[in-house]
Parts: sequence; structure tokens; C-alpha cells
Amino acid sequence: MADLPKRDDPFRPGETGLLLVDMQRIWLDEAHSDHGAGGGPAEEFYRTTREVTVPKCEQLIQAARAAGIEVMHTIIQSLTEDGRDRSLDHKMTPIHLAKSDERGLPIPSLMPVGDEILLPKTSSGVFNSTHIDYILKNIGIRQLIVCGIMTDQCVDMAVRDAADRGYMVSVATDACFAANSQRHATALDAFGGYCWQADTDTICDRLARMGDA
Repeated sequence: MADLPKRDDPFRPGETGLLLVDMQRIWLDEAHSDHGAGGGPAEEFYRTTREVTVPKCEQLIQAARAAGIEVMHTIIQSLTEDGRDRSLDHKMTPIHLAKSDERGLPIPSLMPVGDEILLPKTSSGVFNSTHIDYILKNIGIRQLIVCGIMTDQCVDMAVRDAADRGYMVSVATDACFAANSQRHATALDAFGGYCWQADTDTICDRLARMGDA
């Protein structure tokens, strides 16, 4: 059997992409939020995402663009105004963001630029309710860096599903968060076997050095 790759192998030009998960105004901006992230998060959520998670995602997206890798975004958003296309789980929760609702867009500092791909989803798992697997394969991505919210929900699903489909997954641990720090830490520990985990500074350094060796 040929030598298998290692989870912390260097990023490869043309095969590496960044996926930002649900960095949306409705969840992150108290002024836009009806019910916060998942139903009234503690102040810890808003403070940590404002002071840590969002700045780290901004750092990642800047490093990814500078390195010339694919940047992709996924958001929770129905394909219809009334949400009839939503998953049963989202209907029961209920979670619904109409396609015309600007609160569903990424926060301004993390909006897509140029022709970056934005994928609306109506489930926790981006691989379940979008064509992301098809798209990633078409553009040659094998290594996927993941960040966003919530660590124990949509980020968790993206990581596990990507790993099951044969992608080498990296998670920027400080560029993710859950409703509180305990849930965040528990999630990272739970899906740690599916990915390489590192802080944003380490990942950005690798992006900057990508292809040097």
C-alpha cells in the first residue's frame, strides 16, 4: 500500500480551500438577531465571537486570499421565501431565513468577494443540502480548512462529512465557537480524530509558506 498522507501534511497549491460556516449577521450581530445563535446564547457567545472568532476568521480569509486558494462560504438560507424547501429538522426547530432576508448574509467583513462561492443550506451539514462535494471535486480541492459557528453543530457536521468523503480537513480552533466555551471544547475533542486542529496563526503561517518546499 502506498504511503498514506498525514493529517498535518503541508497545504498544497491548487488543492487547498477555506470554508467559512454560517458567519451570518443574524447569529453574530445582536442588532440583527431575533433569538441569537440557537435560541438566546449567553453573553459569552457574543463577546467571544466579537473579540476572537470573527477577527480570527478575518485573519484566515485574508491569508487564504493572499495565498490564492479557493474561499467558500456556506450560510443557513432557504431557497424559497416561505421556506418550504427546508429540512424537516429546520421546520420543527424552527429555523428559516428567506433568500431575500439580508440578515442571512455573512457579516460585512466576511462577505464573499469576486467570484467566491456562497452556498445556502437548509440543514446542519453543508454536504447534505448543497452540492459542495461535487463543486470541491470539480475545482480539485483535496484539503479543506474549516472555521465558523457553531463548533458542535454545523462545523462538526462539515468536518465529519468532509473526512468521510475523503478530504483532508484542518480546523482553525480559535476561529470557531459554540454557544459557550464548554460546548466548544467538547466538540473539538469529539471530532478531533477527523481532522488536524491548529490555531489560526499556525494555519496562516502554513498558507504563507505553501509551496515553498
